[in-house]
Amino acid sequence: MNDFRITEMDRYLFGAGTHYEIYNKMGAHLACENGTDGVYFAVWAPNARSVSVVGDFNAWLPGRNPMLCVDHSGIYDIFIPGLKKGDLYKFAIETKWGDILFKADPYGNQSQMRPETASVVTDLSNWQWSDEQWQKNRKSVDTYSRPMSVYEVHLGSWKKDETGNNCGFRTYRALAAELADYVTYMGYTHVELIGIAEHPFDGSWGYQVTGYYAPTSRYGDAVDFMYFVDYLHQRGIGVILDWVPAHFPKDAHGLGKFDGEAVYEHPDQRRGEHAHWGTYVFDYARPQVKNFLVANALFWIEKFHVDGLRVDAVASMLYLDYGREGGQWLPNKDGGRENYEAIEFLKHLNSIVAKRDPGTLVIAEESTAFPMVSRPAEEGGLGFTYKWNMGWMHDFLEYMKTDPYFRQYHHNELTFSFSYAFSENFMLVLSHDEVVHLKCSMINKMPGELEDKFGNLRAAYGLMMAHPGKKLLFMGQDFAQFREWSEERSLDWFLLDHEKKNRQMNNYMRDLLHMYSAWPAMFEQDCQEAGFEWINGADAAHNMLTFCRMSRSKKKCLLFHFNFSPVVYENHRVGVLCPGKYTQVFTSDLPEYGGSGRFKIQERVAAEEPWDWKDYSICMDVPAYGVLAFEFDYVKPTKKKKVRAGVEKMQPARENADPANAYQVNSHKAGHSQSN
Repeated sequence: MNDFRITEMDRYLFGAGTHYEIYNKMGAHLACENGTDGVYFAVWAPNARSVSVVGDFNAWLPGRNPMLCVDHSGIYDIFIPGLKKGDLYKFAIETKWGDILFKADPYGNQSQMRPETASVVTDLSNWQWSDEQWQKNRKSVDTYSRPMSVYEVHLGSWKKDETGNNCGFRTYRALAAELADYVTYMGYTHVELIGIAEHPFDGSWGYQVTGYYAPTSRYGDAVDFMYFVDYLHQRGIGVILDWVPAHFPKDAHGLGKFDGEAVYEHPDQRRGEHAHWGTYVFDYARPQVKNFLVANALFWIEKFHVDGLRVDAVASMLYLDYGREGGQWLPNKDGGRENYEAIEFLKHLNSIVAKRDPGTLVIAEESTAFPMVSRPAEEGGLGFTYKWNMGWMHDFLEYMKTDPYFRQYHHNELTFSFSYAFSENFMLVLSHDEVVHLKCSMINKMPGELEDKFGNLRAAYGLMMAHPGKKLLFMGQDFAQFREWSEERSLDWFLLDHEKKNRQMNNYMRDLLHMYSAWPAMFEQDCQEAGFEWINGADAAHNMLTFCRMSRSKKKCLLFHFNFSPVVYENHRVGVLCPGKYTQVFTSDLPEYGGSGRFKIQERVAAEEPWDWKDYSICMDVPAYGVLAFEFDYVKPTKKKKVRAGVEKMQPARENADPANAYQVNSHKAGHSQSN
């Protein structure tokens, strides 16, 4: 028996849902049998009457190359001599009712360019990786204590091929160097790629997958994608893929009703379909389906060396009533809404990834309050590395969209996220979903005239970077693209050449990102309460926040002050944690960022002046829409003044507000709270 064929052990493990390298047996593989080169095919079609391989080599006629069912396992296989890399094929599946379905290979590693749908014989064995050191380092690094700033990218619209070749799509190889140059220049640590797994419809952005084991042919073949990942690793950039185990489309050549019946999807429509998406839902209770998905995750990690997976639409997996009205969903065995099978699948997935590939990121897009999403499975959690902080995103954007005059009434939207910031390992995200479908680009979410919009956006990005949690920003937003994103066109790169304000915003984000990675206080205790200290989170009347980010060593800690108003404050007093020197290391008001450049870099020595319930304080000049950061070394105070709540000495803020501003605050009398 040749070792490329399905064995009894393969069948056993696949039936148990634990064959984590089943992709080495299923699908199409170059092989040699009895001295003859050809291709070995294997496919799972448990309800089929018969299965055959069709392609150009047999005029696409079913039955000419019939496959045999291996020991009643539902797995069909065949070795066809003479076939080679690049040959097109599908499986012709005869249903119980005698219909013939032409299906693409579920485990195929390459597909035709859309709109064609055949699978393509390919070879993944020849690429010589050069990222051994990167892989070794990944396993040994504590991700939680490292900077992580993610650049979310849709390759098809990042930059188009302006010649119009290949439908305007540039190749993985052509994109690699230019993307790496930009990511390095800006200071991102990772890219997150959407739409890499093969999908038939551009407008789905890759979230309706038909080829789970195939990098999309839009940008080249599977080896080209290996080159892409390898190149980015050599440039010190991590690669994360969007991964979609929640649902799949109903396209005729895809997984749906694969052999005429429900194979990959749940057979009960109340669990097996998302009607509002027009998609099927995987049957997480079926071992072979779980095997398909877990092995697929490992396939991208181990075959393509990706550093992480962002798991799409986790909430739709966790809840049986997700997107369904009453009577349209089937409760669990206890009468509840939790999808027990999906929960166990996610725990199993994350446990296996952590065991086999330590250091790999598995990130949940989970939009509810489901508990312990990012806690280890052995402790009762789901086992994800990080969870997207969707609550922060929605609250924060609502606050930023509000006119500064009214923000004082929405202050809780700005501060609420800090109350649960350490309940999960969070990632703060401003993703593609927020700049499409008439939601406006980030710059156009901001209120006011153009100058105000840019000022607001600088303040918004400043708080995002200073807030506990890892970071993700979608492409185009780091230079304030005005138009919403569309997969049909390139980003508006011309803005960087022709619009001063957009170049200034790009400068600002670049320096913010480099600052973030350079200062341990901003990242090394992201997931620990010890990394954060409030100064004043209750100054709603002035639209202000003040807090500290703490390093483990207590050296080079950072005091952040934010002004979300158009008012300038001179000699504005804020409390500080300890005595000593406070040196300004960042301001959003530099001319190269589009700021006024009015105030010089400040250095202050803390005075024994109680403020904000602290024993010490400093005064600072605060620009409109200002983001300020001061470096200090934390030294535990040797003397503390006993100050009764609410009666510490109040010092009015001296203001110099532009009369053109919509409002002007008269005094610094509000906003102190013991509960912040």
